[in-house]
Order: sequence, then structure tokens, then C-alpha cells
Amino acid sequence: MTTKLCVYPGTFDPIHLGHLDIVERALNIFETVVIAIAENPKKKPFFTLEERIEMVKNSVEKYSNRVVVEGFSGLLVDFMKRYDTKIIIRGVRLFTDFEYELQIAMTNYKLDKVETFFMMPQQELIHISSTIVKDVAIHGGDVSGMVTPFVKKMLEEKVKKICGK
Repeated sequence: MTTKLCVYPGTFDPIHLGHLDIVERALNIFETVVIAIAENPKKKPFFTLEERIEMVKNSVEKYSNRVVVEGFSGLLVDFMKRYDTKIIIRGVRLFTDFEYELQIAMTNYKLDKVETFFMMPQQELIHISSTIVKDVAIHGGDVSGMVTPFVKKMLEEKVKKICGK
């Protein structure tokens, strides 16, 4: 087992600047960050798993030698065995995030002694969530300060396709 690697799981529907801030912070501590993109059909993602993988890969290109991007389904603890790590990084913005994340962290620990480290994004990014990004995009708002230009373009295309806007 190694502590030089951590897993940053999520749906990333879509990835936003708050997520990227967490990746940068994790890279200050770990040599490698594996971004594990959950298929998670229960959440009914706006983007397909393939689209989310494409957006995340594009968003972390500058860290390509230190960041691995991979989709997965099933239990996160099973996915983590492939990388021989027991460390998860999770971003939390508000107390309500922490409450939910704590339940998941405790479950992962119970399942396989996996430790979860909680990180907060920079204050100017703390209000951003994937749900807010999608809502702003669907209603014709500018998401430039929330996502990368590539993700913004994919959002615009998806909104046009789904909503006809």
C-alpha cells in the first residue's frame, strides 16, 4: 500500500473550478491523484460517463503526468484496490456537504479501512457546485467563472441539444 497516491471520487457532472482547486491542493500532498468518475445512474447525470471523462481529462491536462482519470461503477473501495491505496480526498463546501460526506467516509472505513481526507476549495470557489453550474447554463447564464472554457463549450452544446436553447 502507498500513501503517495490518493483517489478523488465523484460524479463530476460537470467538473468545475472548485473540483480543480481540490485536485491542485491534493497534488501539494500526494504524488498522484486518481480522479475516479462514478457512473452513478442513480443521480441521472446530465453528461454521459464518456463525456465526463473527456471533460475531466481536458481540465487536468497540465497535470497529466500526475493525474489519472478513470470511470468506474460499483463500490469505490473495490475500485481503489486496483491502485493499492486506502486514501480518498473529498471536497466539502458547506456543513450540509460534510454531514453527507461523513456518512460515506464512515461506510468506506467500515468496508475496507479506507481513510477520507476532507478539503475545502478556496473561498471564492466555495459556492460552486455541479448542480448550480448546470442550472446557470440551462437558464442562459454565463458559467465562465465556474468552469474551464472546454467544459463551458460542452455545456453549451449539451444545453442546445437537450433544451433547444
